[in-house]
Amino acid sequence: MQHRNLGQSGLSVSALGYGCMGIDFGYNSKLSREDGIAIIRAAFERGVTFFDTAEVYGPWTNEDMVGEALEPFKGEVVIATKFGFDIDPDSRTMRGVDSRPEQIRKVCEASLKRLRVESLDLFYQHRVDPKVPIEDVAGTVRDLIAEGKVKHFGMSEPGAATLRRAHAVQPVSALQNEYSLWSRQVETNGILDACDELGIGLVPYSPLGKGFLAGGIASADQVAKGDFRGTLPRFQQDAFAKNLELLDLVKSIAADHAATPAQVALAWLLAKAPFIVPIPGTTKLHRLEENLGAANLSFAPEELARIDALLATVAVEGNRYTPAAEAMTGL
Repeated sequence: MQHRNLGQSGLSVSALGYGCMGIDFGYNSKLSREDGIAIIRAAFERGVTFFDTAEVYGPWTNEDMVGEALEPFKGEVVIATKFGFDIDPDSRTMRGVDSRPEQIRKVCEASLKRLRVESLDLFYQHRVDPKVPIEDVAGTVRDLIAEGKVKHFGMSEPGAATLRRAHAVQPVSALQNEYSLWSRQVETNGILDACDELGIGLVPYSPLGKGFLAGGIASADQVAKGDFRGTLPRFQQDAFAKNLELLDLVKSIAADHAATPAQVALAWLLAKAPFIVPIPGTTKLHRLEENLGAANLSFAPEELARIDALLATVAVEGNRYTPAAEAMTGL
């Protein structure tokens, strides 16, 4: 497995990470704790050293599982987790965002225990809290870094101006935004440019379009009840049918390279910039191995330009989130 530096942070990770969320959160089917631990360790055994979780996944159960799975490999892995939501302890549901300094500290202490570590490798603000100045958020994480409880500060889905304000207080090591063949907003909203200019690593989540780009979903009807994708505009029946045109294009590119659509989607991201580290997730071992095979697929600049030109001929139908969830991004 190749390694990459997340910008200028000095944080070296495997070129492809592993997103742990889907093991027991977000989708209709969940792995048992035993199976979840097994696939996390299988990823490590295959060279993955970068694992992503969050307190809200479960909530709390995902962090706890990741902590047990990776405890034997302390010092060999980088674990990223997140703060920023207000979670009702009784109903275990999200009540909104909360990045007050005292809440950040509370989450930090709890995450340290669940992950079984002495210091959090990468601590992301999960979503910007408009009620709390970003300078206060960055300052709190700066203090936690000084105390040795956190090593690196990250953000997820901020606007470019907010990112720059935070970075001025405490350097942001990594930014986790959605980025894929069918979600390319970072190319036009200033985020990709800011990462390049400021030396910030970009960690694309949902690099396979929440499974769409892997080619295993033929129709919107295949998205099971209870699966969060069933609420998303792009997975509604009419939009999904139109978006199959993009998938067909990706499949044709894959055929030209003796690869799978998922491998093309991941290799395309890797080719975009040396500071980009996608974090695909899966619950299946054969998919994990397929995803990691993308590290062996490379695109020359002219081939990348050809792919981008082809992509420009296909429109993506539907927003990536519901209006309420979309309103929480780009702040």
